[in-house]
Amino acid sequence: MQFYGYHGVHDSEKELGGKFEVDLELRTSLKKSIASDALADTIDYQAVYKIVSNSLEKNKFYLLEALAGHIAKSLLTTFAVDSVLIKVRKPHAPVKGVLDTVEVEIERYRSDYE
Repeated sequence: MQFYGYHGVHDSEKELGGKFEVDLELRTSLKKSIASDALADTIDYQAVYKIVSNSLEKNKFYLLEALAGHIAKSLLTTFAVDSVLIKVRKPHAPVKGVLDTVEVEIERYRSDYE
């Protein structure tokens, strides 16, 4: 997923914003949805996208770690998933040097928020 957001430590990041990329892995049993072929028995991808989009576009974080943690908590407290693996990338981060992206990866479990 790709978004435009205003996250970062530097004033220019907060004012001008930048591109962010998010990869997700949601883990849960799919037995019921495999048998039923019904959207109600699985995770609605559009609803997941909306939560991630809101996290990036309606909030401001200094750190990618905090942004990833916010997304994880939002997903785990909204959907019946056991765990999430989240990668948040910031292409062209303002670092003195040559790099493509800065990335944070976290894994969280439902039990972390119960």
